[in-house]
Formats: sequence, C-alpha cells, structure tokens
Amino acid sequence: MSTVTKWCLTWLLTVLAVAATVPAAAADRPPNVILFGWDGAQRDHVNECLARGELPVLKKLADEGAYIEIDIEGTTDTKAGWSQILTGYYPEVTGVYSNARYQSIPEGLSIGERLEKHFGADNIVTLAVIGKKGHVDADPERKVKIKEPADAAAPKKKLQGKIVEEDGVKYRVIPGKPHYHMSQNTDLFENGLAKDEKVGTRAIELIEKHKDKPFFFFVHFAEVDHSGHGHGENSKEYNDALISNDTWTGKIMDKVKELGLADKTRYYITADHGFNEGGSGHSFAPYVFLATNDEQVKRNGRRQDVAPTVFEAFGLDLDKVQPKLDGISLTQPDKRPPAKIGKTNKRPPAAKRPAQARKKNARAQN
Repeated sequence: MSTVTKWCLTWLLTVLAVAATVPAAAADRPPNVILFGWDGAQRDHVNECLARGELPVLKKLADEGAYIEIDIEGTTDTKAGWSQILTGYYPEVTGVYSNARYQSIPEGLSIGERLEKHFGADNIVTLAVIGKKGHVDADPERKVKIKEPADAAAPKKKLQGKIVEEDGVKYRVIPGKPHYHMSQNTDLFENGLAKDEKVGTRAIELIEKHKDKPFFFFVHFAEVDHSGHGHGENSKEYNDALISNDTWTGKIMDKVKELGLADKTRYYITADHGFNEGGSGHSFAPYVFLATNDEQVKRNGRRQDVAPTVFEAFGLDLDKVQPKLDGISLTQPDKRPPAKIGKTNKRPPAAKRPAQARKKNARAQN
C-alpha cells in the first residue's frame, strides 16, 4: 500500500469517526424539561379563558403539541396533588393522602431525585421554585416533648404524629413534610415566594445561570389558588390570576428562546386540583388539564401520568423504574378502567350562581 493510499485511508477513517461521534454525543445529551404548576386551575375556567383569547401562551403551546384533560383520582388538594404529579404514584406508595394525612415521600421517588441518580449529579440540574410555602413544603420529621397533662388534656384538636416514649419521656413524632427528600437530594428547592412575579423572576435568573447543562425545572405558581380561596372561582381575581400564570409562563419561555434552548426544551403545564364550581374551596375539584409542546402526547390522563411522561422525555426505561409506577406515560395507550373520581371526597352542594355568572359547559362524568 502506497504512502498516499495510507494517508487517504487514515484521513477517511478519521472523518468517519468524527462524523459518528458528534451526533452520538448530541443524542446522549438529555433534553431540558420545565414542568409548570398552575396551582388550583379549574379546567372549565381555563377553557373559557382560552375561548376568550386570554391565555395566548397556553394556546400557542397547545397548538404546537397537545392540550388534554386530566381527571383526578384521590383527594383534590395540594399535598396529594403535587405528590402524585411529582412521583407518578398513588398515596399508598408516597404516604401522602391529603393536606391533613401525609409523611415525607420516601427517598428517591421524585422526578428530580430519579434524574439525578440516572444521569449523575454533575450531568443534570434539578430545580424547584415554588409559590406556596404551606403544603408544597419540605420540613424534616421532628420530635416534640409532650407536656403532660396539658398536651394530653387537649384532644379537641386532632394532633398530627404518633406518640413514642424514650427513657420514660413521651414525645410526639411530627411527620416530615412531603418534599423533604426532594429538597435534600436535588440542586435547589425554594418555596414560599408567593407572587407569580417573584416565582417567574427567580426562574428566569436560574435558567440563565444553568443554561449550559440539561435541566429539569419545576416552576409553581400559587396566585390562582390563593385568589380562589380569597375571592371564589367565579371572581375577577381568580380570572386575573390565570392570566398572570400565563403571562409569567410566557416570560420564562421567552428566556429559554433567547438562550437558544427552545428546540431542546419540553414544557408541561398542569394543575394539582381545580376549584369547586363558583366556590372558594376544592373539596371536589377533580377536573384539570395538561398542555405541552411534546407532540407525542396523544390522550387524556390522570395526575400520576405526568411523571412517567417526563421520565420518558428524558429517555428513562419505565420498565426499570422501581417500585413500578402507578402512572402511564401520556404518549402510551391507556387500558385502565375509568378513573375513580369522587371516591375520596364528598361532592359539595351546588353553588348558588349569581345572575351574571358565566355559563359553563356541562362536565362529562368520566
């Protein structure tokens, strides 16, 4: 073989090796995912806002991918909702049944924790910026010494936690809050920001800071829920809060686009619960939604289906996830029986509607 031939062959092999390696490296890089939480966003009210053109960011996202119905099994409150969404499990696995009955979710079950373990802590950034303090909380378990007879003589208020005795001293063990392990095992868990503006501004700062690594970001807005409790679901304040959620969601997406990351980022917008029709609570509020630019999402689903969908977007093999997920990716067929809606909470009496109230489409009872 001549020297020229050897040189040409070496050059060709080098080019082929580079051509094969570069796309492989790009393919190995996971996408970015931002999961937006619109806490307390009732599906019918969201649909009416969409029909009036009040939520342009949500509308655009839905047009790019999908807008589906999410029907809730279990308690329609915050602790139960985000625990189910952020893990893919029923309360029997997480131990979080409601705002009043909970524990710390077992270590390693949250989306962020699983991604840290799968990719390695140096290869992905996992962040949570949260509007609420209460119910999306992360306090550790603690023991409180029982002051007898004062504590024992006050059974009127049902106290959380079991009683243990150590060296003759009785303590009440207060369970840890649901997201304690998530807060300890991911890169950032910051809650209690309250206002959408604070949440959105902080999220934009963090995206700028971590733009060079793949990231999973949970961005939680609280103003819809707070407005519903304070003014009612049919109020102007509740409607304005939905518009605020949409506005700040859009500003975060604009930042992602500005950084050149739009094509590498998947967005999912959903809610933990809705609101009682015309009311200021959510004792029976099982109808929410999910919007995404993920074109593979094809069907309606349940709260526990969100986490498997995110895992699949990151390329995880769902068959290898242990314990086995209760949810099914929203990109896959669903052969389960209909969702067990209303089995946990009592449906409230129909709210008396003011004459000027909005007309609602009848809900389908799935």
